[in-house]
Amino acid sequence: MSSTDFRRHRRLRRTPGIRKMVRETHLHKEDLIYPIFVKEGNNIRNEVASMPGVYQLSLDLLKREIEEVVNLGIESVILFGVPDEKDEVGSCAYDQNGIVQQATRQVKKDHPDLTVIADTCLCQFTDHGHCGIIENGEVLNDETLELLVKTAVSQAEAGADIIAPSNMMDGFVAAIRHGLDEAGYEDIPVMSYAVKYASAFYGPFRDAAHSSPAFGDRKTYQMDPANRLEALREAESDVEEGADFLIVKPALSYLDIIRDVRENHNLPVVAYNVSGEYSMIKAASLNGWIDEKAVVMEMLTSMKRAGADLILTYFSKDVAKWLDEK
Repeated sequence: MSSTDFRRHRRLRRTPGIRKMVRETHLHKEDLIYPIFVKEGNNIRNEVASMPGVYQLSLDLLKREIEEVVNLGIESVILFGVPDEKDEVGSCAYDQNGIVQQATRQVKKDHPDLTVIADTCLCQFTDHGHCGIIENGEVLNDETLELLVKTAVSQAEAGADIIAPSNMMDGFVAAIRHGLDEAGYEDIPVMSYAVKYASAFYGPFRDAAHSSPAFGDRKTYQMDPANRLEALREAESDVEEGADFLIVKPALSYLDIIRDVRENHNLPVVAYNVSGEYSMIKAASLNGWIDEKAVVMEMLTSMKRAGADLILTYFSKDVAKWLDEK
């Protein structure tokens, strides 16, 4: 049979050098955003039971963690707060001495070049675990926006480089953008959780952040996993309202949505490799069922290939080390 009768695609896979030469998608340290859970108190390093290798850290031990992150070459972190006290309106979220605000000031003082992203939500701070004000068992949209603005402004005042609102209230980007501008923070970008599904993959995060709803669920404000066109409407609204980044959460089961958002918008797209995705791989690895490094690198590369510019992942430190090995 003549070689002209079919195409020989294997020619470009013949050696490691050729495979690297034609590789289309690359993962870099600059792509990584590392999530950190900061807890009030001292000398606290609580491993999250459902997330091996992930810890709640008090401010004194946060210093050591940030040093490691910087030394590994990771350039961005996102801070989640675990407060000691909660109330019905999540007042610690917008307290100038709240745990996220304290952590932000500390990190920016010690490492001014590290990009600090503040998660802007109320669920970790409310005693009912929902992302807004509750009245008669319902989450109030517009009243919640006022508290989200206060939270975003307090985080910007503390030195956050980027505000990342994750609440999925209607109009949250417009409200926060207006509030930041009024407070003199026109240059602070909004990294919107533009497409956030009501996903079962969030379970371990709620262990880490102590943010499980005390009643009901979040399906009236987070999206139905079955919906694709709704994601485009949500992203379009956030773009119109002034978002600077668009997050898709979760990532692994929503690669099609990442691609849709990438093809319809020219803003940076962020994939959130969520806690359940992390924990499944960790559990399988600890049981010896998979090669953790190979699976993680394949998974994150698939997110980049789908169209993500950045990846928010609990594997950030491991990936940075693996990239150094290469």
